[in-house]
Amino acid sequence: MVGRTPMVGRTPMVGRTPMVGRTPAVSLVPASPDADAVARDLAIDLGTANTLVYARGEGVVLAEPSVIAINERSGEVLAMGDEAWHMIGRTPEHVVAKRPLRKGAITDFEVTQRMVRLLLERVGVSRFNRPKVLICVPSAITAVERRAVTEAARRAGAADAQLIEQPLAAAIGANLPISEPVGNMVVDIGGGTSESALLSLGGVVALEAVRVGSFDIDSAIQAYVRREYGLAIGERTAEEIKWTIGSAASTPDEGRAEVKGRELMSGLPKTVVLTPVEIRRAIEEPVVAIVESVVQCLAQAPPELAQDLMAQGICLVGGGSLLRGLDARIAEDAGVPVVPVETPMECVVLGAGHCIESFEAMRVMFMEGRR
Repeated sequence: MVGRTPMVGRTPMVGRTPMVGRTPAVSLVPASPDADAVARDLAIDLGTANTLVYARGEGVVLAEPSVIAINERSGEVLAMGDEAWHMIGRTPEHVVAKRPLRKGAITDFEVTQRMVRLLLERVGVSRFNRPKVLICVPSAITAVERRAVTEAARRAGAADAQLIEQPLAAAIGANLPISEPVGNMVVDIGGGTSESALLSLGGVVALEAVRVGSFDIDSAIQAYVRREYGLAIGERTAEEIKWTIGSAASTPDEGRAEVKGRELMSGLPKTVVLTPVEIRRAIEEPVVAIVESVVQCLAQAPPELAQDLMAQGICLVGGGSLLRGLDARIAEDAGVPVVPVETPMECVVLGAGHCIESFEAMRVMFMEGRR
């Protein structure tokens, strides 16, 4: 990229992450023709940024952004997922494209319920086949938030709704030996939260969660461009800047990005050129918060399990983990190697899918079964 200035704002980000050349695409499995006839138990990774659905016996059947577009005059749902994401910042006043989950929590119960209902309808759920649903949620979720999630799923058509902590599901999806007396550590960096969990013998030994994630990095880029250049850019543009030239540590072959936005003083379109050094400086605060949460979790580890981690390493998952240089930054500051996973975006839902395949046997892993 040296010597080139790619245009930001022209390349669509499928699933809101840099899918090309960075991580394998999700292989979506089409619903069977008789999907309405048989209830298929589902695992749902209901994330702040993206929602993924795993159907029992089929695999991942849906992967789309957690966005819904609503006509506020009529209350009609106009779009959901990718189609709604493309509407962000481009709608008239009476049409709102929003994310009903923020910081890993439900901020709008009614909208979340409607989104979950649409999700279930898209994968073949109807009033005649009410499946069991397992939903992945942050470990730091409160009792009120837990009830909100399960109630939204039941009202949307689920016969039974159970919850599983995202780090635990991620560890299962990454095939870590969590049932053995060995220390395993998972760091899940999502859109609104980052969780570091030390696991052993099927349970969480140490946990550190912060409500900082990819969206905070995007917001930091928006604030920097506004402050330094007097330029207003949208969240989609900020996100593309992050994936184009953003990094948590210096990387080889760095280039620059040409960014278009609205000048605050004149209100007219304006173009500026940003460098990776500027973006690293802009996102330093949220990156430090994420890295420090990993270090604090390690500080809670019993000596024997801490020793295991030197050999096992830290498993980094979630869309936010794809930020260039973040693995090297964590490894350097924590003094523990970081082990890449094959599918960081799908790790959580695949782990929950493993649980849904053996629902009764894995109940002990659910939040209800572990109280």
